[in-house]
Amino acid sequence: MNKATIQMCIDALAADVGDMFAKENDISTTEALQKFMRTKTYSLLFDEQSLLYLESAEYVFDMLEDERTGDWRRWKEE
Repeated sequence: MNKATIQMCIDALAADVGDMFAKENDISTTEALQKFMRTKTYSLLFDEQSLLYLESAEYVFDMLEDERTGDWRRWKEE
């Protein structure tokens, strides 16, 4: 996969997760993205070496929710 394709995957996932986060928390997409951008999950998504961009939006959203609740078990397992 070339760099442009990877970036497109990352951007699409970030947008999808932002939308999911907004709906789940009944906030605007802008506010959701701003909150998402301050998380470790977001940083990991933009780290190409993590390969998180190959996962589904649901998977990344679950990671975000685990981070928000302090449940790091899944992070450590995978």
